Amino acid sequence: MDSRVSELFGSAGSQATNGAASRKTAKNGSKKCKNRSARYPKASNNSPYLPPEAEEGNIEYKLKLVNPTQYRFEHLATQMKWRLQEGRGEAVYQIGVEDNGLLVGLSEEDMKASLKTLRRMAEKVGADITVLREREVDYDSDEPHRIAEVLVRKVPDDQQFLDLRVAVLGNVDSGKSTLLGVLTQGELDNGRGRARLNLFRHLHEIQTGRTSSISIEILGFDSKGVVVNYSESRTAEEICESASKMITFIDLAGHHKYLKTTIFGLTSYCPDFAMLVVSANTGIAGTTREHLGLAMALKVPIFIVVSKVDLCTKSTVERTVRQLERILKQPGCNKVPMLVSSTDDAVTAAQKFAQSPSITPIFTLSSVSGESLDLLKVFFNILPPLSNSKEQEELMQQLTEFQVDEIYTVPDVGTVVGGTLYSGICREGEQLVVGPTDDGKFRELTVCSIQRNRSGCRVLRAGQAATLALGDFDRSLLRKGMVMVSPEMNPTICWRFEAEIVLLFHAKTFHKGFQVTVHVGNVRQTATVEALQGKDELRTGEKAVVRFRFIKHPEYLKVGAKLLFREGVTKGIGQVTKLQPASQYQHQP
Repeated sequence: MDSRVSELFGSAGSQATNGAASRKTAKNGSKKCKNRSARYPKASNNSPYLPPEAEEGNIEYKLKLVNPTQYRFEHLATQMKWRLQEGRGEAVYQIGVEDNGLLVGLSEEDMKASLKTLRRMAEKVGADITVLREREVDYDSDEPHRIAEVLVRKVPDDQQFLDLRVAVLGNVDSGKSTLLGVLTQGELDNGRGRARLNLFRHLHEIQTGRTSSISIEILGFDSKGVVVNYSESRTAEEICESASKMITFIDLAGHHKYLKTTIFGLTSYCPDFAMLVVSANTGIAGTTREHLGLAMALKVPIFIVVSKVDLCTKSTVERTVRQLERILKQPGCNKVPMLVSSTDDAVTAAQKFAQSPSITPIFTLSSVSGESLDLLKVFFNILPPLSNSKEQEELMQQLTEFQVDEIYTVPDVGTVVGGTLYSGICREGEQLVVGPTDDGKFRELTVCSIQRNRSGCRVLRAGQAATLALGDFDRSLLRKGMVMVSPEMNPTICWRFEAEIVLLFHAKTFHKGFQVTVHVGNVRQTATVEALQGKDELRTGEKAVVRFRFIKHPEYLKVGAKLLFREGVTKGIGQVTKLQPASQYQHQP
């Protein structure tokens, strides 16, 4: 696939071809509209089977839960606790379904009794239930039989809410910041960008209306699936206290001028999902294709939002969706587009999307009229985490490693660093070492306090993003791309490293001595190509093992890390295969 991702980074030729194709499509539009339902996979409401129940995971099938004995009830509650643990605080119960996946269905009386028992079980384990959808099963009996799909979510305790990070991508002026403003503040836009004003961090962003930096917004859901941002003037701290599930949006820049910031946001902030926003009236333009290619190169699952549908006719929206569908089905993508047009679709899309990376949900909505915004909220509410509790536990048992993405000086607090805890557990008062400095050393420091989403937190667990206060530690010794690790870790730092790369796009030939900007996780630095194994030069689409050397200072890298490099129109992806340690780890007090 990698060699074909280059098609997404696009040259003028491929866009011209698409232009011709879209003109052809316009002629055949009426024919294709009839076949529209055939092209998008939809959940068949009357399919007699679901996949058999899995031993692991957070999905449980129950035929019925009518008047269980006390012993049986205790067993069911323990089972629910296990399913919640597997889903990191969330589980889905299918009522009226046998363990082999056969849709049997229940009468109305049995369904009411089963949901009542389920509610009692949830109360016992400290959770709430929400019925996602009910549907009838077609059988010959006179009495209708139904099955129900129920979301069980833990009530938050001690700030251990489920946190999913979503990177927001798309071309400039496609409506990314406006959509986030509407989602997180609960007020529709006025058509002139009022909703996005609170998201901007700089004066020039307000004046031009273009995002140039990375801003973070949060959307909280309580245990019943109700959005908690929208009540009167909620602070981030109050949202965290009452939310069981948090969606953290990473608003990235759309303009090509700020591409390095967008790449840094994708590589450093470790998003779980990416949301590609496409304007319905302009279609696939500017950096849209490139952003889609970046997300795919970094293997971030992506879903698409077609915005501004209030500005154009239905046929224009359909043309944009067809254009997207064609790109998603290209050999480089191999995605299966899934148009979401009802609540039922949104529930199915959320579950299928997390299970299969090839499914790509497409939403069509407006931030001004509010059309289909509720479907996107339903999708976010149900979207399950990618990693299960077992993987999370394994990461937490490793040594502490915190990636530094942002550095601030806060009055009366001192130096503060923002970033993501990659592995281990970090507590207040913990002694760590930070580096590497320009001379390749690590310095000792103490974590004074921790904040997540602007509210205090005593313990930070692997995969969580936070800001750490470092007291009077000298800010000039810190830079983006550093790591804070346990003193026992003995980290490997290097000037030189080897990587297996694919050259996605290059105007001429890629050879020894060429300089590129390398992105590996939170590391962003210029490096020189020192050698190409077995080749003198590389052309677009070719693979090779290349040795790079950093220009300014050594960096902390890991074998197997994803790598992305760029220089002007030159772009490539790869994986770090070998490190050449600069010197053995040494730290200074």
